[in-house]
Amino acid sequence: MKKNTSPDEQQPSDGFTAEERAAMKERARELKAAARAGKDRVDGESAVLARIAEMPEPDRTMAERLHAIIKASAPTLIPKTWYGMPAYAREGKVICFFQSAQKFNTRYATLGFSDAAHLDEGAFWPVAFALKELTPAVEEMIVALVKKAVS
Repeated sequence: MKKNTSPDEQQPSDGFTAEERAAMKERARELKAAARAGKDRVDGESAVLARIAEMPEPDRTMAERLHAIIKASAPTLIPKTWYGMPAYAREGKVICFFQSAQKFNTRYATLGFSDAAHLDEGAFWPVAFALKELTPAVEEMIVALVKKAVS
């Protein structure tokens, strides 16, 4: 006899995890809100800052610093949320995003880049980076990646 489980208790083999379903629902809400509001930098930044404020430490501090780095390195990118994560877009396409470790219960946060980012290097290149802390050397690499992504 199969045990009845709540959707939050489902195993990954049963389909989407609770975190994945929550992200999809969040994305649907974002699309509806964007359709109502249009592409507004102020609204997008407010939403990103609100998401960052909800994050537990140390991800909150990393996300705040990343937000400042990305804004300074690529001022043309528009902040927005994407699947409930802080993201930065150009012409409606996400270029990069920050995923807190808590988002999908992982051991590290992630700075990711979409296929719209100009990071192509030959036949093989990274598009996501694990983040445990932001050191000055890591920040320099992020600045270079963000600038290259929008070039």
